[in-house]
Amino acid sequence: MRAVGAVATGLALLLLAGCGEEGSQSNGPDALDPKADITEQSLTVSIWDGYSPEDLPERVKNDLGVPVKIAHHATNEEIMAKLTAGGAGSDSGIDVAFVSGQYAQALNEAGLLEPIHADLIPNLKNLYPEAQQLAYDKGNTFSVPYTWGTTGICYRTDLVEQAPTSWNDILKPPAALKKKVTMMTTERWLALPALKVLGHSVNTTGDKELTDARTLLLDAKKNLLAYDDTTFGDRLTKGESAMAEAWDGWCPTSDPKIKFTVPKEGSDLWVDTMVVLKSSKNKEAAHALINYILDPEIHSWAAENILYKVPNKAAMEQLDPKVLEANAPLRMTPAELLKGESIVDVGDAAAKYTRLSTEVTAGS
Repeated sequence: MRAVGAVATGLALLLLAGCGEEGSQSNGPDALDPKADITEQSLTVSIWDGYSPEDLPERVKNDLGVPVKIAHHATNEEIMAKLTAGGAGSDSGIDVAFVSGQYAQALNEAGLLEPIHADLIPNLKNLYPEAQQLAYDKGNTFSVPYTWGTTGICYRTDLVEQAPTSWNDILKPPAALKKKVTMMTTERWLALPALKVLGHSVNTTGDKELTDARTLLLDAKKNLLAYDDTTFGDRLTKGESAMAEAWDGWCPTSDPKIKFTVPKEGSDLWVDTMVVLKSSKNKEAAHALINYILDPEIHSWAAENILYKVPNKAAMEQLDPKVLEANAPLRMTPAELLKGESIVDVGDAAAKYTRLSTEVTAGS
């Protein structure tokens, strides 16, 4: 999950609202040709910068004979705007897109995704069984998971007297840690600590529940060093901060003084996915690319370089033991991850999270 593109905004949902077609899976997949000559096809793939090997196009060209052009998007919102600009039936020119799970769900509901043709992706067998239990797309019918993880507290053991166990340790830190704590501002993750402390779902759309979370977050703001979605690891490493709300893979636990924990109230399960656009004229090659990425040698790159877990059992089993030893979050099991609540698309209610985020970060 790229820090700057983790959550839905009102813009993306407004763009989707005009699409007005049923989800692609409801219509069933059109037949693809398993014998198609994919070397006659070419692909444009949109992905976050640094989220795949730099030489992926070269490898795919050499191994599959398919030319691949990589386009980068900085945020989920950016790629959503491009994919939904013309509504259902429009051609963005993108064949495969990497988007977070709730976005894949929204794209599917707008009729913009090709159903996944499992017969063209034999490497799906490499995925953990738990990877088919994701709430936004059970059975991987329109998306294939690429990375997954959770959110928790990243902290300096030498600067924290007692190891944090609750989201309240972030929201209401002891006096010695005031102004030494950071939280994230991306909408669903800004709300997450407060919603969990209050016993609410991370997907709630209830006005009272969100209002109560807003009150708690406004009160917490006075104790924060900063809102930080991207450099919190650096702040911890330098000792500028002592605790941070963090995505697991971005907690720099290779530093022996830094630990990661999931608070007792629970947390989320986020997933970044690969989807094939219904408008693609190269669907066989698109499926071949996804199958290629699910090869353990290719897919393990993400875990070793981004330090996010991949839902690929074969890939995780071939990770360098030294990488696993140095990065504790990588050792979380799928069963542990599934204890988290899957983040799903909340439709028009996304605007409520946008408003909450704006009011909290701008408020006093």
